Amino acid sequence: MKATQPAAWGPGGGFPSPRSLHTEEAAWEGTSAPWLPPVAKNRLALVSRGTQSRLQLEPRMKETPPPSQEDIAQQTTLKPLLPKDAGAVHGEATPPGPADESLTSLEEAPSYEAMRVNEKYSSLPAEADRGVHIINIRAIDDLGYLQSEGTLLNSLAVDPDANCKYGLYFRDGQRKVDYILVYNYKRTSSHNILARVLHVDPSLGAQNLKQEPLPGKDGPLDTGEIDHHEDDKRSRREEYESNLLEAGLELEKDEGTKIHGIGFVKIHAPWNVLCREAEFLKLKMPTKKMYQINQSRGLLKKINSVLQKMTEPIQPRVAGNRSQSMKRLSFTFSREKQHLFDLSDKDSFFDSKTRSTIVYEILKRTTCSKASMGITSLLANGVYTAAYPLHDGDFEGEDVEVNDRKILCEEWATYGAFYKYQPIHLIRKYFGEKVGLYFAWLGVYTQMLIPASIVGIIVFLYGCFTVDENTPSMEMCDQRNNITMCPLCDRTCSYWKLSSACATARASHFFDNPATVFFSVFMALWAAMFMEHWKRKQMRLNYKWDLTGFEEEEETVKAHPRAEYEAKVLKKSLRKDCRHKEIDKEKLTWKDRLPAYLTNLVSFIFMIGLTFAIVFAVIIYRISTAAALAISSSPSGRSNVRVTVTATAVIINLVVIIILDELYGSIARWLTQIEVPKTDKNFEERLIFKAFLLKFVNAYTPIFYVAFFKGRFVGRPGDYVYIFGSFRMEECAPGGCLMELCIQLSIIMLGKQLIQNNLFEIGIPKMKKFFRYLKQQRPIDHEESTKKKQRYEVDYNLEPFAGLTPEYMEMIIQFGFVTLFVASFPLAPLFALLNNIIEIRLDAKKFVTELRRPVAVRAKDIGIWYNILRGIGKLAVIINAFVISFTSDFIPRLVYRYMYSSNGSMHGFVNHTLSYFNVSDFQAGTAPNDPMELGYEVQICRYKDYREPPWSENKYEISKDFWAVLAARLAFVIVFQNLVMFMSDFVDWIIPDIPKDISQQIHKEKVLLVELFMKEEQGKQQMLETTKEKDNLQGDNCNNHSPPFPRPQRGSAASRRSYHVAI
Repeated sequence: MKATQPAAWGPGGGFPSPRSLHTEEAAWEGTSAPWLPPVAKNRLALVSRGTQSRLQLEPRMKETPPPSQEDIAQQTTLKPLLPKDAGAVHGEATPPGPADESLTSLEEAPSYEAMRVNEKYSSLPAEADRGVHIINIRAIDDLGYLQSEGTLLNSLAVDPDANCKYGLYFRDGQRKVDYILVYNYKRTSSHNILARVLHVDPSLGAQNLKQEPLPGKDGPLDTGEIDHHEDDKRSRREEYESNLLEAGLELEKDEGTKIHGIGFVKIHAPWNVLCREAEFLKLKMPTKKMYQINQSRGLLKKINSVLQKMTEPIQPRVAGNRSQSMKRLSFTFSREKQHLFDLSDKDSFFDSKTRSTIVYEILKRTTCSKASMGITSLLANGVYTAAYPLHDGDFEGEDVEVNDRKILCEEWATYGAFYKYQPIHLIRKYFGEKVGLYFAWLGVYTQMLIPASIVGIIVFLYGCFTVDENTPSMEMCDQRNNITMCPLCDRTCSYWKLSSACATARASHFFDNPATVFFSVFMALWAAMFMEHWKRKQMRLNYKWDLTGFEEEEETVKAHPRAEYEAKVLKKSLRKDCRHKEIDKEKLTWKDRLPAYLTNLVSFIFMIGLTFAIVFAVIIYRISTAAALAISSSPSGRSNVRVTVTATAVIINLVVIIILDELYGSIARWLTQIEVPKTDKNFEERLIFKAFLLKFVNAYTPIFYVAFFKGRFVGRPGDYVYIFGSFRMEECAPGGCLMELCIQLSIIMLGKQLIQNNLFEIGIPKMKKFFRYLKQQRPIDHEESTKKKQRYEVDYNLEPFAGLTPEYMEMIIQFGFVTLFVASFPLAPLFALLNNIIEIRLDAKKFVTELRRPVAVRAKDIGIWYNILRGIGKLAVIINAFVISFTSDFIPRLVYRYMYSSNGSMHGFVNHTLSYFNVSDFQAGTAPNDPMELGYEVQICRYKDYREPPWSENKYEISKDFWAVLAARLAFVIVFQNLVMFMSDFVDWIIPDIPKDISQQIHKEKVLLVELFMKEEQGKQQMLETTKEKDNLQGDNCNNHSPPFPRPQRGSAASRRSYHVAI
């Protein structure tokens, strides 16, 4: 044995020289090199990148002769740099022999254990597909190389970046990187050592190991400074990665990047793993069978052709975006029926989105000793810092290869394409169905805002054109009426003329006119039409994306317990006596979650109370500011009190809403986490419900106050309602609170969209990216600075994908602004449309250029968001009915016109709504300090209310007119609500959820699938019968011409071979 073992590992049994590592004949396979163990019969390649090196063991398919004596003689380069006893690497194996025996003898070859080099990086268990065995070698400087020697290694090594397309492939340039795991590493005692000498004394056993590090430029290491926490993380990573290898994945490490202290694990899923997981996940894949899609005929065909020609300029220039006349029949993937599928190009059969999804599922279910839920637990514990799939490549630059990311950036994620349709199918292909459905829904919502905006503009213009014909506002502006109003505050405020509110009265007519009622009914029907249109669009996408019949698969995939839930159940099991009980049967009950539920209840009460308290504080601010401005010496200040107070108060509300939105989002996530939902679907639904409820209350509470509470509980002159005994409740303007509601709604809506939705989405990710870039900077040499970053390095610097909840949330809140109070602000759909045109391109740019690529998630609908939209649509009908009835003057005008007007006109309406008050009835200390400010003595002042005059027997009591108006208001609410809801339900009923052509195509697919499998079964049966007949004929011939032989059994290899049907 000794005579046949050449010193291939250098003098002293150390590592081979650079020359031997870079030669093609550095490893042998088969019987020609019996001195090598099976694992070492691979090709060695030392790949040097920067100051890091990787020793890779790759399969060698051809046998080569053993090394010559010249090659052996030249393998002495590392001899003076390695320690006397160098054998195993990082404790992976222990060389045989006593502790005092050196490995300098060329006759003593390393044993099988000593030759194992990171066997955990072995390839798939399959015999034919051996993967890459990898060992990480620390920095060349740590080995003691001089700069010239490191340069020599770099000059001998071929730059691998060109072959691997800068990180998109493994170093061999053939296996594609499907997923990336990122981890932090520190230079502890176990990380700075390239190899350790493991002295094993047979008499003492394997427990007593003495480790001596190789000398490097850092000198001897103090073992007392070992970071045991980092060692624990490293051991968990090694165990987890070995389990991934057992699952069939292939791994490759890279720690020689420009990002200091960051290591990357590249993951590749080979073909057999992809097929296995695709069958497990029940992925629908295209078969060879193609069929023709039913096309419209006659007049519809001509209309569709005209529409296609008209919309040609606004279609994105993306392959496959046009409607296709042929479609491949899709079927759930099965390894037994691979011949049915279109496998002409195996590399593109599973696209990058599908490959990353498959790898992510394996990462989730692969466990290790301290991670019960795979990658989720490891990320939560900091073992890995990030996990993400790679983008397809760069998106900018002249020499960049065309890829889906670049196409999306040019045709979708640019503001210049704002007028074009979205390439929804390409978005789904790149990001997955869930993201594709979000952008499809956003596109449908934006399209439906176009008719709503047009009608809203018409309603607004109608108010503008008829303002001069509005009798009530003309009467208020007529100074000849000489109506003196009561003071707006105690003592400091004096009497004022009604004509001074002329501008407010004229402006309120823009929004408070008879067309507003029509617009409210229209918007209620619009919401129902929008929901129905989206359901039909969703079904079309489900058909085109092969998501029909997805419910069963969705439940099996999403029912997987979360890592936090498993950990909680494990803790519960450990606390109990589980000797006679299986841990798998344990689950969390309502008693286990009771503290979390109580915490949720208390937190919700506190946060909603906080929102109300802030609104109340703003009310106090309005009252006190109005009183302060009323005593201002500036005439302009006194005349613009109401506008100034309203504008400043709304801005304060806006700032508070934006701050609390961010705070409530974090609190909602924390409250959901302590509940420990079982599945990701439950977690997402609970989080959405909590966040929406808090943000809904936060955004709409100030608006609800102005719409339904302001001016309702004021009292009357001489008997006002006070807060804290000194602050008098504020009143509405003479023209009503609708104008103030319009100001409040417009400022909050526009400010929230501009600041929170746009500036935050652009600014915060860029700031985070910039700070992350500064944090990762370190001094680098010129050679390293000129190298192009790997794809996984560039993607690591991007912002992590945080889910679609924030994107949906801002759109749902906007949908509430558009529908809930649209009676007070007809221009809300227009501003929402303008915002969404920018929002689509902004989100697109963020997804393509600013965020890491998300893991593709299959989904057939938008989930709980659809139910929230339906709830808002129903609530909008009720709120608009109350806004029209109680906030605007629409009902009082109708009552006056048909009950009190002598000629059916609106003349005298303003005087009818104002009551009389005798100034002598003021309470002590509340009368104006300057009663002669108007230049004459006031004895009777007016205020807006329906009360008896002072000369009546029941003076200042509520009059009959009030009850008549109240009855009309309540009747209108009941009639409006029921009528509009009936019309909405009728629209919902009359429009089918599934388009007729789609239902026909789905039925056609089922029929074709049945025919396909019937043909396959018939072909198999014919093959079996043919084989049986041949066997019978051969048996008869053998009986006639030769001695009898045993007849082959039925079901033999010949009869069991697969039969491929031409499709």
